[in-house]
Amino acid sequence: MTPLAIAGVNLRRTLRDRTNAFFVVLFPLLMVMVVGLAFGGEFTPRVAVVVERTGPLSEALVDQLESSGGFEVERVDDRAEAVEGVETGRLSSAVVIPEDYDSVLAEGGDALVEYLSTADRSAQQIGMVVRASVDAQSSRVKVARVLQDRLGDDLGTNLARTDQAAGSLQEVSVVTSTTGTALFPEDLGRFDLGASSQLLLFVFVTSMTTAAALIETRRLGVSRRMLSTPTRVSSIVAGEALGRIGIAVVQGIVIMVGSALIFGVSWGTPLGAVALMVLFATVAGGAGLLLGAVSKNPQQAIGAGLLVGLGLSALGGSMMPLEFFSPTMLTVAHFTPHAWAADGFATLVRRDGTVLDIFGELGVLLAYAVALFALGSWALRRRILQGD
Repeated sequence: MTPLAIAGVNLRRTLRDRTNAFFVVLFPLLMVMVVGLAFGGEFTPRVAVVVERTGPLSEALVDQLESSGGFEVERVDDRAEAVEGVETGRLSSAVVIPEDYDSVLAEGGDALVEYLSTADRSAQQIGMVVRASVDAQSSRVKVARVLQDRLGDDLGTNLARTDQAAGSLQEVSVVTSTTGTALFPEDLGRFDLGASSQLLLFVFVTSMTTAAALIETRRLGVSRRMLSTPTRVSSIVAGEALGRIGIAVVQGIVIMVGSALIFGVSWGTPLGAVALMVLFATVAGGAGLLLGAVSKNPQQAIGAGLLVGLGLSALGGSMMPLEFFSPTMLTVAHFTPHAWAADGFATLVRRDGTVLDIFGELGVLLAYAVALFALGSWALRRRILQGD
């Protein structure tokens, strides 16, 4: 029996299992969608505004909030509705303009504008914009009151004078620029960042957990029966190794092609992306071969596979971008193949790199693959000859 035939049997057996088919094909694409929708760059926060009594000053504040940018303003009827929206996550935050807002400001008093939010970074950033809008409105009223003291007339007339004077002043332009290289370019697609991390996560974890099939092959005596034929031990080992690689490559192709067609994910230059995927799949296949050779039973292989697979994926940047790691953790992360593959995809997708730009990452992944397959082949050959 040839190594290719053995590999084909392993691949068909894996894909025929409906559970495996779900985790190999459907679940990774589902996670790409979930991560993209949750953390993609196209999300616009929604801020509720409650105006308890309509007046010219309260409406001017609402206009100021709407023109501030960065979030979408939604008018709601009362404070209770705004609180419910923030608590359930439908709204990012809420602004409550009190009933006496106009009258208090007209009398020269201090009006209290309430800001409701959860304790997260996004809400804090929105709060800074809200405070700036309130401060701008406060400055406008203060100038109008000064004019009222000196020129007379009512507050509305002096507010109009203030706006007219402000409109005649030359605007101050603020130009922002990014020094160095931006971590995440503005044209990065909503699903682009999460797709590569999900590919690395699922390809590795699937390779580790499907190693249980290799133990079943030994337990049922399939390997021993193949030895009774002209099939050599080296052919059995090579076939099992190719089967591990085949499963990982098929899943990698499904994730790459499926995410590109369904979600419009960009993988960078095709040659570099395919090279990275195939080499990482080979690393994952080698890890699965080694685990299947040293484990005593399927339950042990699945448990260890999940533990090691998820642990290395988290450590290697498959659950959080490496750019958020501290320098020490970044050094530790590069003891895993995931970090090198993540660096490669970052170069291709975010920096428009070519296959030459990821030559170092490809070399490290090749070294991992050679080492893992050498250990896995030796361990599996020993198991087969001992009849375990």
